[in-house]
Amino acid sequence: MQIPVHDLPGEVTDHVEVRDDIFAVPFNEAVVHQAVVRQLANKRQGTASAKTRSEVSGSTAKLYRQKGTGRARRGNKKSPLLRGGGVVFGPKPRSYRQSMPRKMRRLALKCLLSSKVREGNMKVVEEPKFERPRTKEMLGILSALKADSSVLIVTAQSQPSLVKSAGNLPKTKVLPSALLNVLDLLSYEMLIVTVPALRNMERIWGQEAIENAPV
Repeated sequence: MQIPVHDLPGEVTDHVEVRDDIFAVPFNEAVVHQAVVRQLANKRQGTASAKTRSEVSGSTAKLYRQKGTGRARRGNKKSPLLRGGGVVFGPKPRSYRQSMPRKMRRLALKCLLSSKVREGNMKVVEEPKFERPRTKEMLGILSALKADSSVLIVTAQSQPSLVKSAGNLPKTKVLPSALLNVLDLLSYEMLIVTVPALRNMERIWGQEAIENAPV
């Protein structure tokens, strides 16, 4: 399959051959959903903690005698029924981390990349080179590419000047190809990929990479 390559002014200058095993994969909703749930779960810190009645400070003496007062039976001030008492079944530090087979994670990413291509929401561009951060130039490039919605820009390597140029633009994110993930692909409508980043993605997630990956 071939995808047109745009220059920075937005004109088609060439076509690039892409791998069908990455950019022409049928959409698998179940795998994509599982990958999204896993990534969201792994972002949770799990540091919430509430004290039980054995951990709160206070006397363990009975507040008043059992009988003869006309009031409800009452234990010590650590009771969960009283203000300042312990919490029943409160949260404790835990890990929300979920595991997922490597092949399924790769498949979820390929499904979303293929979906971007089918829907026309992926554009391949020449490598932009910014000597210094220029938000105005970045805005001009996005306007020329007709990327007026949320945009995810994928580069081969980290480019600090490019990241800073897009830092003040709403709904725009720059990401190295090695850090591409399912959640970002779903969060941004338009995907802009540089030619070196495209080749890097094929090297990372191609069939040969899967076969040679350690078990």
